[in-house]
Amino acid sequence: MNPLHDTLQNTLQVIDNLVWGPPLLILLVGTGLYLTIRLGFIQIRYLPLALSYVFSSKHRTKGDGDVSSFAALCTALSATIGTGNIVGVATAIKMGGPGALFWMWLAALFGMATKYAECLLAVKYREQDANGQMIGGPMYYLEKGVGSKTLAKLFAFFALGVACFGIGTFPQANAIVDAAYLSFEVPKEYTIVILTLLVATVTLGGIKSIASVASKIVPVMAGFYILACLLVLTTQMHALPEAVALVISSAFTGHAAAGGFTGAGIMLAIQSGIARGVFSNESGLGSAPIAAAAAKTDSCVRQGLTSMTGTFFDTIIICTMTGLTLIVTGAWQSEYAGAAMTTYAFAAGLDSAYWGPLMVSIGLMFFAFTTIIGWNYYGERCITYLFGVKAILPYKIVFLVLVASGAFLKLDMIWLIADIVNGLMAVPNLIGLVLLRGVVISESNIYFEQLKALTAKKTQRAL
Repeated sequence: MNPLHDTLQNTLQVIDNLVWGPPLLILLVGTGLYLTIRLGFIQIRYLPLALSYVFSSKHRTKGDGDVSSFAALCTALSATIGTGNIVGVATAIKMGGPGALFWMWLAALFGMATKYAECLLAVKYREQDANGQMIGGPMYYLEKGVGSKTLAKLFAFFALGVACFGIGTFPQANAIVDAAYLSFEVPKEYTIVILTLLVATVTLGGIKSIASVASKIVPVMAGFYILACLLVLTTQMHALPEAVALVISSAFTGHAAAGGFTGAGIMLAIQSGIARGVFSNESGLGSAPIAAAAAKTDSCVRQGLTSMTGTFFDTIIICTMTGLTLIVTGAWQSEYAGAAMTTYAFAAGLDSAYWGPLMVSIGLMFFAFTTIIGWNYYGERCITYLFGVKAILPYKIVFLVLVASGAFLKLDMIWLIADIVNGLMAVPNLIGLVLLRGVVISESNIYFEQLKALTAKKTQRAL
């Protein structure tokens, strides 16, 4: 035992609990609730329109930007859809019971309004860097919209920390190495060399290369994982209605201890569900707007609508699939936790000790890889804001070194540091959203009035 190590870890745990305590969660959900009301429940009223922008080629407009609107969404999803969809959901349900899934849904519902607002602002206040590429995100709407370089630099610093020492490197590299070894018995050294080379190949090409890979891998990996979950849910169809009822009832009543489960009260279900939900879809944290700023679009509102579907896909669909799989198979009551719990659920649901874990491992590897390349881009934009384009190449080299070393580090304190910095970067972003709420509402009203007038004209011509 190392007393200094233990003291430092305990101190970090206290800080982490403070950062991700009720004040930040209330601020995150409260901002989403406020925007939801002021924007007239935009995430419900205009979700069909937003989905049409994503899937219909006739809605993909040209405009200033580096990549298509769809590719920008996939880049954001590449960083968002990750181990949190497998590990985070299991952690939330283990801590808070099935009711935690309901609170994840609620956090996602309000988070869609937050994601819409922050991505709208990212496009409105974006600019070109010295290389001629679009650059934007919270650091730019905090500086140009709010007028605070201090808040802008704080956000960029915290987000760069998450990219280099948190979500973007160590945990993802570890997940890939462990999955490859457990499922295919590939030595860690081989896996980390191949992973580092793949990351280098993709990320050294910049946003166009990252977006190109993301737009191909993200739909495939998400479809694969959803299909795997549907296979389990189909075999357990008889238990599905009871599982949904249990999610809703235990969200408001808590759940007593059963089997290996320790029992959970309502407040624990709320806190674990909201915290893991926000961690998974990143609404309000300020990461997705960085990708949205690169989109080819002639409307900040249109991109805001497109980007808000990311939270819908991540949490309402993928996290729900994981959560229901854990519940119908009874895995949430087992002695397992995290990825092991999800692996157990697939093994039990498919009645296969081979195919079940294999599906989870493949999902983890793809999710973790795309998270690495997505966060590489976020870090690049932050380093550019802080030090200019000359810092991009040194940053990418350091990032690759960190990825390569990720498989050989102990993650206990690194996870805590990553969690702390992840929460801290949300604070300046949320301040910006609150202060710029008038801009979001004004831009939205103008766009939807024009849309209404255009629809009326088309209807009149048709008559």
